[in-house]
Amino acid sequence: MAKKKIASAIGYSPGDPAPVLLASGRGREAERIIAIAREAGVEVVEDASLAALLDSVKPGDFIPPWCWEAAAKILAFVTRMKT
Repeated sequence: MAKKKIASAIGYSPGDPAPVLLASGRGREAERIIAIAREAGVEVVEDASLAALLDSVKPGDFIPPWCWEAAAKILAFVTRMKT
């Protein structure tokens, strides 16, 4: 049996105290989040450590401190890809 996809979209604006969870979902919702990101030219990065966000954070909320390191790595990777 195949694992259900899990996807979370995060964003960060300078001046914000932390990154924000923009969207999250499982299964078809996850596939849709990934498709929308790719259509918009947004880099898609796999990081299982952020999957736990689905259970503890609602879209629109800041990411909790225990996820900052993983989020920072992803945001740094995406920033390097843009330059």
